[in-house]
Amino acid sequence: MDNCIFCKIINKEIPKEFLYDSENVVAFLDINPSADIHILIVPKEHIGGIGDIESKHGRLLTEVYETVKKLVALNNLQDNLYRVVVNGGSAQHVPHLHFHLLGGNWKKMV
Repeated sequence: MDNCIFCKIINKEIPKEFLYDSENVVAFLDINPSADIHILIVPKEHIGGIGDIESKHGRLLTEVYETVKKLVALNNLQDNLYRVVVNGGSAQHVPHLHFHLLGGNWKKMV
């Protein structure tokens, strides 16, 4: 997608340090964090949102959650309160499917 900020980050048109980078998924810090730890996990394939997920995305979604598991361990969140959030509809600010990993103290609602 030409105007998708996440596609531009994935394609390195916008500089961003990746905390995780695989063939199908990237993860990076949110620029406007809602918690002490606020990481975005983003599929490299442009999927608009939850309503655009198809059965062919099953393996990709499995990789997303495997990535979450790795990031939870890397950030020592296993024994702490954390959550994974996916926004949809008007609550989704970037029209590219992404997942929020939030840990520590929450500053505001995602």
